[in-house]
Amino acid sequence: MIGISKLYCNTVEPSDALRYGRHSSRLPSHLLQFSADKRPVVVWNVTRQCNLSCIHCYAHAKHTTTGDELSLAEGKQLLDDLSGFGVPVVLFSGGEPLARKDLPELAAYAVEKGMRAVISTNGTLITRESARTLKDIGLSYVGISLDGMEAVNDRFRGMPGAFQKALEGIRNCQEAGIKVGLRFTINKYNAQEIPKIFTLLEEMDIPRVCFYHLVYAGRGSSLVKEDLSHEESRQVVDLIMDLTRELYDRGKPKEVLTVDNHADGPYLYLRLLKEDPKRAAEVLELLKMNEGNNSGRGIGCISWNGEVHADQFWRHYSFGNIKERPFSEIWTDLSNPLMRQLKEKKHHVKGRCADCRWLDICGGNFRVRAEAVTGDVWAPDPACYLTDQEIA
Repeated sequence: MIGISKLYCNTVEPSDALRYGRHSSRLPSHLLQFSADKRPVVVWNVTRQCNLSCIHCYAHAKHTTTGDELSLAEGKQLLDDLSGFGVPVVLFSGGEPLARKDLPELAAYAVEKGMRAVISTNGTLITRESARTLKDIGLSYVGISLDGMEAVNDRFRGMPGAFQKALEGIRNCQEAGIKVGLRFTINKYNAQEIPKIFTLLEEMDIPRVCFYHLVYAGRGSSLVKEDLSHEESRQVVDLIMDLTRELYDRGKPKEVLTVDNHADGPYLYLRLLKEDPKRAAEVLELLKMNEGNNSGRGIGCISWNGEVHADQFWRHYSFGNIKERPFSEIWTDLSNPLMRQLKEKKHHVKGRCADCRWLDICGGNFRVRAEAVTGDVWAPDPACYLTDQEIA
């Protein structure tokens, strides 16, 4: 994650992270990306079932349950292990996590074990009653996916009315007092919707939005040609920075992040270097703390059936199953060549990534995208939009 508001609008200083010793268990959530120990944030896809049919779903979600989900008892055993391992956050995802009836019990158990519990949802199943339940169990955050205004979003989601139901879910969370934010996946079909998303943030008093760059995984694999060009990516990141600054200058700041393309970090720094060199130097220190992509190190994923992956997009490769070995053992077993390489991936990237001067703050960007396009997991990420001159 690249905190556009944190970095570009001076809402976080290097000393903020240092004050907590940069230990993930002590850092507040908005500083977790700057932790030094990199205990993984774990995405647990608790179910593959979903009530929608999103065209870019990385999980190939289905309308019916697959029947191989971890049981409630297995889920609690998993959460015991994650807590003991020092995992700071469990992100309950899917499919649609609220399609799983015991999600509140699982989330409550995660909180009871001292972890922050958040959910990633399409929002359409969040009733007033379920929102109050999620508030009562101590859920930290609800991220609701919207990929544009009504017509665009509903086309992406495969269901008329999904947009209005998601807005209702947002209102129900707000009424219950749960922090709620938006998740938006950028592509050629909806990039023009970004200004409208900022308007929606302001009109509905939504405090946070994450803009995700497209990753070629699951059903999203068919959208490679619909990804932005390098020039379009630069324009979109500039637009996001401009709109974030505009809200900040008007006294209506929002937390704005971009996700899944760590070229955004150097790009933001280079822009600041022209606008505010002093702030640029501080941002560079924060980017070094962030360390860029952390698949297989600072983020991990567990599928509904217990398989462990480097991140939620790397579903085609499993390091093992938590039914056979605890996550903590699987995650630290460096006898697996790929796990070992991911822990030190800066030594394995090739081409322009290997020679890039931003490697320490980008971390080699997304290996899944490189593999999807070239067949080589260590090839340069094709979505890196920095020029040869900028990386030299």
